[in-house]
Amino acid sequence: MSVMSMIAPHFSAPVADSDIGRKFAEDGYYIAKGVFSPAEVAELEQDFDRIVAQLLASGENVNARWTGPEMDRLGAQATAVVHTHNVQRYSARWLRALLAPRLLEHLTAILGPDVVLHHTKLFQKPSETGAPFPMHQDWSYFPTERDSMLAGIIHVSEATDQMGCLRVVPGSHRLGRVQGTSGQTESELLARYPLAEAVPLEAEPGDVVFFHSFTLHGSMPNRSSRVRKTVLVQVYAGDDKVEDGNLHPDERLVLAGWNHRATRSRADTLK
Repeated sequence: MSVMSMIAPHFSAPVADSDIGRKFAEDGYYIAKGVFSPAEVAELEQDFDRIVAQLLASGENVNARWTGPEMDRLGAQATAVVHTHNVQRYSARWLRALLAPRLLEHLTAILGPDVVLHHTKLFQKPSETGAPFPMHQDWSYFPTERDSMLAGIIHVSEATDQMGCLRVVPGSHRLGRVQGTSGQTESELLARYPLAEAVPLEAEPGDVVFFHSFTLHGSMPNRSSRVRKTVLVQVYAGDDKVEDGNLHPDERLVLAGWNHRATRSRADTLK
């Protein structure tokens, strides 16, 4: 049985009733063009580069290259990807970017009026040796009760297929939660749909690619002569919450509307 034949005809997670929301519900992803202007991208890139320089000077291990059998098959042992969580803790420009009207316009078109930030992640794939990410689902890393979690990748640079842009399996979000799809262990499901056959989503600086936490996705190595720069914004609906016991950082910063699940105790902690 093929992966696509296993996919349910409908998507059960909550999505707003809008043109963008319906397209997202159909495909499991949405490409928003020109969300940030060239001038805005230029400013964000300045702070992106400053964050990377600070990371590299810190002496910490900032290489987020994954391990596991699929990485071995991809020949990724000598690759790297510079990474940190929560760019808004480094830069006021990046905090303002999370509140940019055009970004929130798209997020609310998918999630509805209430949008809560879970975390952000900076990824810099170096030229020629930028690490891949095996095919995986995101939900197991930070599951939510109503499965509203999604990501938006803000493109600070161009992302071509040769540069290791995001690749997805359209419609795969309708598989729902599949166990063993973290991308770092063997998986029968992931073996049926290899990364090399997924659809590349090339993007320009200022574009944002949104995808659901059930959507099968990954990226190939950056074998080009250019650096790929992205910031991923992970958010969920304001009437949802991360499942109890999850230890991943949860910022709980309200980007739009209201957090209906906030309490005094939950407001006092990030976990």
